[in-house]
Amino acid sequence: MNTNAKHTYTLSELASALGAGLIGDGERRVSGLATLTDAGPDDIAFLANRAYLKYLGTTRAAAVLLHPSYAEHCSMHVLTLENPYLGYAHLSHFFDLSPVGSVPGIDATAVVDESVSIGERVSIGPGAVIGANVTLGDDVIIGPGCSVGPDCEIGARSLLHANVTLYYGVVIGKRAIIHSGAVIGGDGFGFAHDGSQWHKIAQIGGVVIGDDVEVGSCTSIDRGALGDTVIGNDVKIDSQVQIAHNVHIGDHSALAGCVGIAGSTHVGRQCLLGGGVGLAGHLEICDGVQVTGMSLVTNSIEVPGVYSSGTGSMPNKLWRKNAVRYKQLDDMAKRLTRLEKLGRGDKNDAQGE
Repeated sequence: MNTNAKHTYTLSELASALGAGLIGDGERRVSGLATLTDAGPDDIAFLANRAYLKYLGTTRAAAVLLHPSYAEHCSMHVLTLENPYLGYAHLSHFFDLSPVGSVPGIDATAVVDESVSIGERVSIGPGAVIGANVTLGDDVIIGPGCSVGPDCEIGARSLLHANVTLYYGVVIGKRAIIHSGAVIGGDGFGFAHDGSQWHKIAQIGGVVIGDDVEVGSCTSIDRGALGDTVIGNDVKIDSQVQIAHNVHIGDHSALAGCVGIAGSTHVGRQCLLGGGVGLAGHLEICDGVQVTGMSLVTNSIEVPGVYSSGTGSMPNKLWRKNAVRYKQLDDMAKRLTRLEKLGRGDKNDAQGE
């Protein structure tokens, strides 16, 4: 049970806000949100995965949000939705108590250049540094210790948590959330070699981030070498992701933790990249592609669908045997070709293979 909850809601209030059906007492109040197994008598729980149906009979929750087809299995108050997981996402905000330091004003320890354009109700936290010619839209929140370089633009209602760094000329759209430690607009990895040493290539592009984007903690998005690195609208990026120079990511895509995307690769709309996925440089990934975790993509993908590479875990002894066999695959393929030719009676070609 969430004993720290500051607000309680009636089930009728929650059902109305979610557009959900209600079975039971609409005046019953709840003060927390929890899983079926952890819920207490004043919590609302949710069921979005059939695997957890077995816990409906033992949950202590006051009410459960679930699909209408499961309502008959539930003896307590019920909220019904066709997509209960989406309902849970909306419901979570009713019980979110995280402070975001949104009191408007500029902390006395912040350093704000006199040329900065500041919208209405902007909050700039302790120790933040805002460079020249920056534009901050209405209701923007800049957390403690953030560094916003010259000529950046941050759209209305965007939030930078503590210690976010924006290099110069970064453009961020409306309602973005950037988590602590993220670095946006740093130099891309560009060097030329003369045979004996490396020579740095100036990265003179920028970074443009659309509306409703979320960037996880300690993620790096490099500026473009010539053109911009572009993150589309409603893109969700997890923590510790590396996005190299001139990468483009289409609207509504999502990248899980530790994804790495090399330079100049374009990822389409509605793409999903699992944890640890690596994309080589200069690739084109079409719309509607899902790449499962820890996969390495070295060629462009032109057909929507689910793609995987690598092998799943197995006992080490079996893995070592298979690793040896991987090295033998080319030889085995040649032997199979010879056998196929012999089977067709093409003995001369088979002998000359």
